[in-house]
Formats: sequence, C-alpha cells, structure tokens
Amino acid sequence: MLPTADELLDGALGFSIPLTTTFRGARVREGLLLRGPVGWGEFAPFPEYDADESARWLSAAIEAAWIGWPDAVRDVVPVNAIVPAVASQEAAAMVRDAGCTTIKVKVAEPGQSLDDDVARVAAVREALGPAGRIRVDANGAWRSDAARDALRTLSQYDLEYVEQPCASLAECAALRLIVDIPIAIDEALRKADDPHRVVGLREAADLLVLKVPPLGGVRPALAIAETYGLPCVVSSALDSSVGLAAGLALAASLPELPYACGLGSGRLLASDVTSDRLLPKDGQLRVRLPEPDTHAAVAMSTSDLAAWRQRLTAALAALTHPSGAT
Repeated sequence: MLPTADELLDGALGFSIPLTTTFRGARVREGLLLRGPVGWGEFAPFPEYDADESARWLSAAIEAAWIGWPDAVRDVVPVNAIVPAVASQEAAAMVRDAGCTTIKVKVAEPGQSLDDDVARVAAVREALGPAGRIRVDANGAWRSDAARDALRTLSQYDLEYVEQPCASLAECAALRLIVDIPIAIDEALRKADDPHRVVGLREAADLLVLKVPPLGGVRPALAIAETYGLPCVVSSALDSSVGLAAGLALAASLPELPYACGLGSGRLLASDVTSDRLLPKDGQLRVRLPEPDTHAAVAMSTSDLAAWRQRLTAALAALTHPSGAT
C-alpha cells in the first residue's frame, strides 16, 4: 500500500538551495524532503518533468522513507567530482578543490563549441595529472559525425569513458564500432518506458549509469543492473545529501563496483539540507544517512512550497493510476 498524500506531506520540508555555478541551465535546486517511519526521502524531479516521469522520483522517496534499502556490502564508495561546462580556468580550480582523482566533465553544452570542450578537458587533465581519470558527459547532444570528431580529438586526454554521446542508441552503437573510448548509457536507459526492455542497449553500451530517483528507487535500479549484467556507475541527480544517501545505498549494495561513482556532486550546492554533508574526502564517501537540519537549507517560499505539494500529489496519482511510463 502506498502512503496517502496526507501521509506523504505531513511534516514534509521544502528546500531551495543555490548552486555554486549554473548547471542544466539552473541556478537553484529545489524539492521536498519526506519523513516516513524508517527515515527521510527526497522528491526533487526537475522542473520540466511531468507527473508520469516525476512518479518514479516519488517512488524512490517512498522507498527511502517508508521501506528502507537493501543491506550494504561495502561501507565506503569511491566517487568522482563534476566539472560543469565552465571556462577552463574555473574548471582547473574546481579540480584542485574537488578532493577526487576521478572527474566527470560536461561537454557539448548548447552555445559552446568543440574548442570550448577541448580547452576545458585539457585544463582538467593538467590540474588532475596523468594518473587521474577523466570521463566526459555529452547528455546526448552530439549527432554521429560530431561525436566521432569530438571523441577523436578528446581522446588525447585519455578518457575513461564517454557518457551518452548521442541521444539515440542506434547512433551510440554505430559510434561504439569506430571509437576506442567506452560508452556509458544514461538518458536512454532512465527515460525508457520500461528500463528492463530497452531495445539496442547492449549493442550501444559498455557500461550503464544508474540514478536512483528517475529509476524509481534502489531496488528497481538493482534489478535493472541484474537485467543487463553490464558494469555500472551510480550517479546523482543533483541531489541534496538526503538524496545522495540513496545513491550511496545503491552503490553500497551492488555486487561489484568497478568505477568511481558520480556522487561527488554535493560541491555544486552552495549549502545543503543538513550540516552532515555528503562531500568527498580523498575521493570517497562513507555510507551513512544524514539527518535533515532545517537551519542548514534555504527555506522555500510559501507559494513554491504549495506548487511542490501539488507536484507531489500529481505524481502520486500517476503512480497509483499509471497512464504511461512511471
């Protein structure tokens, strides 16, 4: 039985946290923290997500707060830091402050060129040194020829892998045949109507990116990993530390963890919902459950809180009576 809307919203806390730099075109991260019988969950689908897509995020929050997560097989998780599509000087500074030896670099930003990407990745490599690992994320923005040319140019910086270089799996599969850089699939998996039955995924992917909120929770993400049997990287959805704890729970419960996980995103938030922030130390996060601290987060306005409560109610309706993908 799902909790009712009243049960979900009873004691819910709204948060609005400024970002340290523009990310996904946003300057602030907002959402709700839900308190249940076993802990706290985070409901923070991005603004453009409709009720059906947001329903998965709500399912993940309910799992966290009302059900709990599987037992962990490790208590420390290696993580990467994220460098957004910033200028090269800022990128280098972010690497030096990151506390990580693996860095994910955003590329293919609208309005920028391949020269911008090359300058950013070069600066990251110089700041990181030859032993550090670099992965790039295009968010599906390249077409086939642009992806081929970009990766052949960026390969001089010794890339660990490229995440979702093209939007379509057919393009990714064709690219995989002509470049030596492993391909990770993110959007094409988590936005699928049924993530367990994604046609062409195995031909396109060397590894999978798993994000707990858009996949509906830790257990659904574990089941998807088992379905495909590919190496997995657990990544965040620009979560607060409460949301990051769910990603840590997934990373801690996967049978194998061959890659550093994309859970070092806490530094992109200017503050947090807790004083016990999940920030990398020596490239790692210790698995734990931070408690929200209402004094640590920037409070949400009354009107925004009402809008988020409406989003949750709509997501619950979609979860209870699905009309499509949830």
